[in-house]
Amino acid sequence: MDDTHNMQKFNDLIAIVNRLRAPNGCPWDQKQTPQSFKPYIIEEAHELAEAIDLDDPRHVREELGDMLFQVAFLGCLYNDAGHFTLDDALATIIDKMIRRHPHVFGDSEVASEEALRSQWNAIKARENQDKGKTRDNSLTLPPASLPALRRAQRVSESAARAGFEWPDLENVFSKIEEEIAECREAIAQQNKAGISEEIGDILFLLVNLGRLTKTNTEEALQAAIAKFDGRFTAMERHLQAEGKQFADLDFDALIALWRRSKEDSRS
Repeated sequence: MDDTHNMQKFNDLIAIVNRLRAPNGCPWDQKQTPQSFKPYIIEEAHELAEAIDLDDPRHVREELGDMLFQVAFLGCLYNDAGHFTLDDALATIIDKMIRRHPHVFGDSEVASEEALRSQWNAIKARENQDKGKTRDNSLTLPPASLPALRRAQRVSESAARAGFEWPDLENVFSKIEEEIAECREAIAQQNKAGISEEIGDILFLLVNLGRLTKTNTEEALQAAIAKFDGRFTAMERHLQAEGKQFADLDFDALIALWRRSKEDSRS
């Protein structure tokens, strides 16, 4: 499929959005604002990510179409308000990609992936400086709307690039044990704010552990949730077959049932 056909399809999509928002269009679409529309953009992005994880190209195609609709719709909202057009947004990203890839579009040379990353970060830092986006430190803070585990991983990566890095994994484990002890103490003191703070510290350290072992903690937790769901479902099946409920079992019996379901899932 050539680029001209692709652009025509995108123009068709924009025409549909404009028709939906026209005076004789859809009342729901007419009343949307960037703020009211924002949750749908986030939801569609997660649905697209889930389709990618399922490795289902047909599902990805559908969700990617939904995502493109979100982009077109949001662009039309800002265009209608007189702020910018979709052409402006496209021109901005085209300029940015060319500027950030001088080794492709210019005469710069990079000898390694590390050099490439360093070049990218240096260009991005200059861009932020030109925009007046300067911070008191070199830490890069991703958007607050990013899932917390993913945001923590990005922040810890930024700190490591600045030179603030753990010498080895043993130091991380020691710090995790220290924070767990502090959490126990906060619980013993019934210090609600302290408990929340210490749990946050533990989670952030676990993210660092994941980063240092090249593990995506967001994906690791999603996998753990899926695994728990499967084992919990197996537990319920066993209970239903025996005419029982979770409340009928004491803790030891629950653990035994969990282990049984765990063995079932492995087999």
